[in-house]
Amino acid sequence: MSPRPTTMLDGDTVYRIVWLPGSDRLGGWCWCGASQESEDPVELWEWLLAHPEGHP
Repeated sequence: MSPRPTTMLDGDTVYRIVWLPGSDRLGGWCWCGASQESEDPVELWEWLLAHPEGHP
């Protein structure tokens, strides 16, 4: 996956979904640094919103 975006908001609770240029894919990043790719934005949001389980 491409490097984590850094030109937008940053912080302890920022979730981010961005288009991966040159593809039909989206990249999702959790504030903890975990990431995932998908063509479906709904799938990424569901993953991001469920992902915090286990965060301190």
